[in-house]
Amino acid sequence: MAVSSVVVAVEDILYEEDLLRNSFSLKYWMRYLDAKRKAPAAARNVLFERALKHLPGSFKLWRIYLRERREQLKGHSPVGAAYEQAVTVFERALIFMHKMPRIWLEYLAFLLELPRATHTRHAFDRALRSLPVTQHERVWPLYLRFVSQLGVTETAVRVYHRYLKFEPDGVEEYIDFLLSVGRVGEAASRLAQLLNRETFVSPRGQTRHTTWLRLCRLLSQHPTEVAGKLRAEAIIRGGLREFSDEVGNIWVSLADFFIRQAQFEQARDVYEEAVGSVMTVRDFSLVFDAYAQYEESMIGHAMGAVTQLEAEGAEAGAPDDAGARLAEAQADLDIRLARLERLTDRRPELLSSVLLRQNPHSVKEWLRRVGLFKAEPARCIHTYATAVKTVSPEHATHGKLSTLWIAFAGYYEKHSDAKNARAILRKACDVQFRSADELASVWLERAELELRCKAYGPALALLREATTPPPPAERSKKALESGPVRNRLYRVTRLWAFYADLEESVGSVESAKKAYEQMFALKVITPALVLSMAAFLEEKGFYEQSFQAYERGVATFSYPWALELWRAYLAKFTQRYGGTKLERTRDLFEQAVEKCPADASAEFWTAYALFELEHGLARHAMSIFERGCEAVAPADRAALFRLHISKASDAFGVAKTRPIYERAIEALPDDGARALCLEYAQLETKLGETERARSLYVHAAQMYDPKSEARTWQEWNDFEVELGNEDTFREMLRIKRAVKAQYAAVSAVTVADPTTGTRAAGGSGAAVGIAAAGYIPSDAWRGIQRGHVFKKGPLGLGYYSDDLAARSQPLAADAVPPPPPSTAALDAIAEEPVASVERSHDDPDDADADAGASIEQKRVPDAVFGSAVGLGEKRPPEGEPMGALERFKRAK
Repeated sequence: MAVSSVVVAVEDILYEEDLLRNSFSLKYWMRYLDAKRKAPAAARNVLFERALKHLPGSFKLWRIYLRERREQLKGHSPVGAAYEQAVTVFERALIFMHKMPRIWLEYLAFLLELPRATHTRHAFDRALRSLPVTQHERVWPLYLRFVSQLGVTETAVRVYHRYLKFEPDGVEEYIDFLLSVGRVGEAASRLAQLLNRETFVSPRGQTRHTTWLRLCRLLSQHPTEVAGKLRAEAIIRGGLREFSDEVGNIWVSLADFFIRQAQFEQARDVYEEAVGSVMTVRDFSLVFDAYAQYEESMIGHAMGAVTQLEAEGAEAGAPDDAGARLAEAQADLDIRLARLERLTDRRPELLSSVLLRQNPHSVKEWLRRVGLFKAEPARCIHTYATAVKTVSPEHATHGKLSTLWIAFAGYYEKHSDAKNARAILRKACDVQFRSADELASVWLERAELELRCKAYGPALALLREATTPPPPAERSKKALESGPVRNRLYRVTRLWAFYADLEESVGSVESAKKAYEQMFALKVITPALVLSMAAFLEEKGFYEQSFQAYERGVATFSYPWALELWRAYLAKFTQRYGGTKLERTRDLFEQAVEKCPADASAEFWTAYALFELEHGLARHAMSIFERGCEAVAPADRAALFRLHISKASDAFGVAKTRPIYERAIEALPDDGARALCLEYAQLETKLGETERARSLYVHAAQMYDPKSEARTWQEWNDFEVELGNEDTFREMLRIKRAVKAQYAAVSAVTVADPTTGTRAAGGSGAAVGIAAAGYIPSDAWRGIQRGHVFKKGPLGLGYYSDDLAARSQPLAADAVPPPPPSTAALDAIAEEPVASVERSHDDPDDADADAGASIEQKRVPDAVFGSAVGLGEKRPPEGEPMGALERFKRAK
């Protein structure tokens, strides 16, 4: 359509006039096009053509025009005239815009939609020739996509070759294309070239390791395609040397390379080489499983061949050689089955070889390998010989090298070849072991071998040789550390122990004594050896020498190593001499307890005191008990105090146990003191000292929680019911309520303030707390706080009564306790409030009643006199009282 034939509408006259005045203004043309945006496509195309006639170098006009021409093609056939016209427009645009990459990219993308392969390829070539090389990277992706979808492999390959000259790092994309079109040989060559480039960095982030494995897979899976282009076997074996972490996969790839070429024997050789060279269990498992699978597949193929030949032989008209072929196939099947069975049986041995290649100095693994060949003596001996040659003393792990030598000799001894066993152990003694203890194990085994062969003299000679010290010049610390291990052998204690034991058994007494003396001189003796020496001398009748051994032992060793020595020494000495050497025995006990730790001294103090009771003086024994109770650990004091009380009661009577009870209650913590308080109270109750017993119950009450220790409070309750009165029962109830309130208050404080620490149970703190809480029922608690209850008198513990003025006076032995209250009265008191049971302690009626009361005399129990019962005058008959006056008369 010619431009001159265009009919101008009335509304376009203004735009036409502007263009007549300035037809080269892009602004007026763009305004005119914007006004005609709803015009038909033909009208707009004419307008664009007019504008481009005046402005052919406007990139903006061409860009908008080309986009609209492409939009106008919707619904048209790619082979129609509309597309041809659009191509023509693009070609005209490129006459002026051949340096604009955007126009070229849009044109090339447009051509990809058309079935014009040659024209499109030429267009790509023209674009690359027209654009500067810096813009080629925008064209090549479209070009490569075009040739990849074109379907003409040779064209695509040639294009990729051109691309690689522009971008050498794009070889990975080319390799992917080659593999997609089946050109494996060239792909493998390109991978090999890529690996030869040391500076190559994959744009995809793939490592050299991954690329190498990819090449190995290609070579193994496509051996025929790469034949003649690459040395596949050499390349795969090169991967074995370079990539140690993928050795298993590479070996399998190499075997697969031969299998795909039907070279089955070469594949089996590769598998055998692999299981004999891999270094890790993971690689071994991978190769072994592939090897077993290969053998199974070969067995399956052989079985199929046998089945086919059997079927052919059964048909009529079978060839003459059918039977021979069947027999040959059957024999081949049997061979393959035997190979698989042998491979399975060899797995433990092959795995052991892998572990030993990984760590050739593993003693444990060598011994395990020997166990695999129990039924093959020759292989066992060969394994032992290889082991002792391979394992280095400095690098031995998972065991000691001496264990291998001893096991090697033991194998020969087990097969009744003592001569070779001796030779092996003799050779082992010349090995420079890592420590003297290992060398000592070999010497001990040599001696035990001679003993098992009943050669006692040679065994003794070997041990004498082993324990002989080196010359004095070689005994310095520096010389021993830097010299051979043989020079340190004489310092091994267990070697001396065995030597001494052998001297005792087959040597003479003098030689055994000399051995022990050498141990003392060389300072290699131990407490156990001292005990052995003393027992040996005692057995031979050298008692004093035995005691001298104990003396030297306790002088050599300190606690706690000397504990067993002192225990045995004191037991043996007292057993032999009893009380005949009293002062010497006392001196030994004093030495034993002098430096003994507190936690281990209880048994010595106990034995010392019991010895003194049996053979010495009782007062000395009591003194020892007193010292011991202060010296032993707190955990052992309660038991020692009880023993002290028991022995004091037996020796001097129960009256002498009162000071001991008091000291124990003061020294022991609440857990131990409360039980002794109750025992003390029960003792005083048995002796008729009810006031003393009551005072003890009052003191013990401060240490017992009424809720958790109801049984103890019930014991005091039963005591008051039996021996108390209404007033004492009231006091017991008041004290119980006060203690209960005190424990409740302490618990509340502990919960409210967890930083106060543990709750104190009993003691003076409880009494102070009770007073502070306002629970003092009478003046009795004030007397407890002032010390009236526990005021020391001639008889030890004071007594408890309502009379504050009389608290400091001791209770008379013949005092008569008040009558117990009735059950009904006690029930009433128990239900009575605290405030209603307060009473005055200065009631004159009570004094009159006490003045008129009759005094009843009680017989003093025999326990009061202890071991003195039966001495002196004859006791009065049972039932006849004896008061103080009668005792004075008899004393005159």
